[in-house]
Amino acid sequence: METTRHFTGTVYVVNDGATALHEHAKLGLTLPPGGHVDRDELPHEAALREAREETGLEPTLLSDHGSGPDAPEGAPVPRPRSRMLYDIDTYDGEVAHQHIDDIYYATVPSRDIDPAPGEPDASAWAWYDRDALAASDLPADVVEFGTAAIEAASKAP
Repeated sequence: METTRHFTGTVYVVNDGATALHEHAKLGLTLPPGGHVDRDELPHEAALREAREETGLEPTLLSDHGSGPDAPEGAPVPRPRSRMLYDIDTYDGEVAHQHIDDIYYATVPSRDIDPAPGEPDASAWAWYDRDALAASDLPADVVEFGTAAIEAASKAP
């Protein structure tokens, strides 16, 4: 069986020591905003667009460009904090669909979630601080990335 792979972008948005997560109806998981990278987008652009659509908030990426040689013909692209491979669908014990997910961290100016039309209602969202993440039964990677995003945001200028 051939495995279909899609690139996705996810962003853990942080405000005042907490990150926003929502109940993803299709996957049955509690996740940060994110989604598929469109043909005309870079992964960080997709992550930011998805965050705007899903939350109505305006995220500011906590950039991690790293260092490298001067490249007059090129431009730096924000590096994800992590890149993960997730199995999305399996059939007869074989993986049929995977997401290659670039994960970013960002800050947002408020907690006033107002999703775009067609997105899940604001009631699907909750803010989790470090303690709430640690006490939750959320997937381990969501807890780890959420906690790291809160930490990164606390050190941002």
